[in-house]
Amino acid sequence: MSLVSCLKDLDAFPLNPYDSTSETAYNDQSSYLKGLAYLNANYSFVSQNSAGDNDLHFSDSGQSELLRQWFNMNDLCTGSLDIGWPDSYIISINDHSWTNADNTAVTAVYTRCMNGIVLCNEYLLQTTDEKVSLRGHDAFKSEIHQYRAEARFHRCMYYYILLDLFGRPPKAMEANIGGELPTQFTRTELFEWLETELKELSEDSSDMPAKGKVAYPRPTKDAARALLARMYLNAEVYTGTARWEDAKTYAKKVIDNGYSLHPKYQELFMQDNGKTCSGDEFIFAVEYDAAKAQSWGGTTTLSCAAFDDPMNEAVAAYLGITEVNYVSADKWNGYHIPISYVEENFELGGVNWDGTGLGYDPAKSDKRLFLYNAGAAAKDYASNLSSTGWRCWKWAYLYSDGTIFHRGGEETEDWKLSSADLAIFRLPEMYYIYAESDARLHGGSTSDATAVGYIKALRDRAGLSTPASLSVAFILKDKAAEYLWEGQRRQDEIRLGIFDSDPHRYVYPILETDIAANPDNITQNEGYK
Repeated sequence: MSLVSCLKDLDAFPLNPYDSTSETAYNDQSSYLKGLAYLNANYSFVSQNSAGDNDLHFSDSGQSELLRQWFNMNDLCTGSLDIGWPDSYIISINDHSWTNADNTAVTAVYTRCMNGIVLCNEYLLQTTDEKVSLRGHDAFKSEIHQYRAEARFHRCMYYYILLDLFGRPPKAMEANIGGELPTQFTRTELFEWLETELKELSEDSSDMPAKGKVAYPRPTKDAARALLARMYLNAEVYTGTARWEDAKTYAKKVIDNGYSLHPKYQELFMQDNGKTCSGDEFIFAVEYDAAKAQSWGGTTTLSCAAFDDPMNEAVAAYLGITEVNYVSADKWNGYHIPISYVEENFELGGVNWDGTGLGYDPAKSDKRLFLYNAGAAAKDYASNLSSTGWRCWKWAYLYSDGTIFHRGGEETEDWKLSSADLAIFRLPEMYYIYAESDARLHGGSTSDATAVGYIKALRDRAGLSTPASLSVAFILKDKAAEYLWEGQRRQDEIRLGIFDSDPHRYVYPILETDIAANPDNITQNEGYK
């Protein structure tokens, strides 16, 4: 699925050849909302059939999912994650040896983001006032204006991922569908384009829905503000110019709009988190549902990839689960946390290597940590010993009422799929952005009452004390605990200057297939030629 095929041949919507063409799909006014849902589904769906099929023709459909590989490209290249499977793309990202050769994660993320952009462009083409009037849908124009704003936000999200991971993607807009091949953004140009789009969408007067005006998990103005805050935090990396004050401003806009910390950290990752956390801490999330929104990527991967049988049984026993002897529906036994990362970033008490329990005492530790490492002489992960090292179980198949996700049997594979939603933005990130930006503006540390108060609220929930003055390093150390395995560590390590001594590793390579298809306009990132 090359960029050229996406731009030149997309004459139908949806992409299924058995469905209506884009010119007839919107004859029914309900199709506008269905089309918008299709744009959102691109984050997590891998085909229009089932979770076991994928339109990228990967042998493992779960590995073709955007969110799964976005996570890998952000955490696997840092000290927060080791994966024990022998896939070449995993090894190359883990040890920073990736090149411009084919790489499963790079292909999945780049292709699905570009495809998402094309789908958004097509949606915007089909929902202009002119076309809406020609179909006789003038009465729905104001509603469709809101849908268009949401589509623009999704296009921004896909372009933001490309900005962060690839730097210089093609500039594919509505005019390129069936028209000229796209030129290429510079990283600064893309940042500025995104800034303009998101600021417009975030304004009180914009067509983007306000908080509480659309059903979860649709994005709102605050999702646009949160994305701006994250971009401004990393602006110096993207453009060479720091934007700390702007990062503070937009983080505060979100914070002040009625969000609150969910009282129980673990519930943020449970199977019913879309119901329990969407009203307070979640700003924008992607929905999963074991029956209706299935994927072998996303939270299914996060819920299964760390477990083996002993870990599954030990965590179930610790939690007092009696109906079954597990907390994960499947055991993939691949995801591990390097011991150095645990020791450097987590306040962990009562460590016990005698092979019993979890391997530490949760009552004496940071309450955000859901770790397991109970194997004797297994303090660190060894690639030739899969059941070793620290692992994370915060995504276990639990419900907030204390029950376990269990369908009473294993008649089908579907029962193993997760229903936990994946939060792209949640409130603590805005706290960290505000505090870090304030510290950056004041020589590397902050004692500002507001900034310290935000971090104190997070550490109070974690059962930890908070110093009166916070350094950038302290703030990001705390964030390392709060956001373990949530795909944010790469950006933090780049800003801290500990990611890689070679700056060309700050971005991944552009797909060679797209360069070959559009050689007059697209060039490879420096260091990958």
